[in-house]
Amino acid sequence: MKSGWMVVAGFMFALMGVFVKLGARHFSAAELVFYRSLIGLAAVYGSVRWQRLSLATPHLRMHLARGLAGFFALMLFFYALTALPLATAITLNYTSPLFLALLLILTLREGPAWWLIAALVLGFVGVVLLLNPRFEGTAFLPRLLGLASGFFAGVAYLNVRQLGALGEPEWRVVFYFTLVCTVGAAIWMGFTGIRLPAVADLPLLLGLGATATLGQLAMTRAWKRGHPLVVGSLAYSTVVFASLLGLMLWNEVLPPASWLAILLIALSGAWASRAGQAKAMG
Repeated sequence: MKSGWMVVAGFMFALMGVFVKLGARHFSAAELVFYRSLIGLAAVYGSVRWQRLSLATPHLRMHLARGLAGFFALMLFFYALTALPLATAITLNYTSPLFLALLLILTLREGPAWWLIAALVLGFVGVVLLLNPRFEGTAFLPRLLGLASGFFAGVAYLNVRQLGALGEPEWRVVFYFTLVCTVGAAIWMGFTGIRLPAVADLPLLLGLGATATLGQLAMTRAWKRGHPLVVGSLAYSTVVFASLLGLMLWNEVLPPASWLAILLIALSGAWASRAGQAKAMG
């Protein structure tokens, strides 16, 4: 069950995507990021105060960098979720292991193994298929922004690894991440406008915050206790759950080319996750 916690996380993150798509009828992406982050911030802060842990850190600049990368990833991801089929948006965001592996190669300045190069090539072939640059209409830009969310998520994960190497505990990393996202989304809403939630909106917003927080907790436990390669592979269970939920709720049926692209990205992402673990440990 140690690695199996990632399946729980995958289901929670797929449900989070459902709440985002439902909430998009009433709220902007910035508002959804704000409420999602605010609920998570309150939960983490309450836990920190309950356990009497310290929030003081000598690495505030690094936390800010991680928070900003995560904020942009979340904003772009939530926008993609409102404009694309659920499985497509989540798959594009889950290109983050590919970008993380690429960033690790560039920052560590080590010659990559041939199989890592093969994984990256395979993954980005899938990306091109899923982006479909010849797509006529308005879907190409949301797909491109969804891919950008994967890039910023990869940068954020690299920052998390760097903070871990500096000895920063996971709860402190999550606290500053949710703090930056809450403040960033609040500033964004100052320019785009704010819609105060009605009482009828509260279950949706609470569901968004709860699934995101539970998904984070399950994912953290999976990476901490499970086998890295198994956990990296099971992370793509989110795409499976998202496909089923999208089909049941919105009758989202993807063409064969998109399924092939998703399969290529999932396989290469799991492969690249193994490389990321090896380089982080080495």
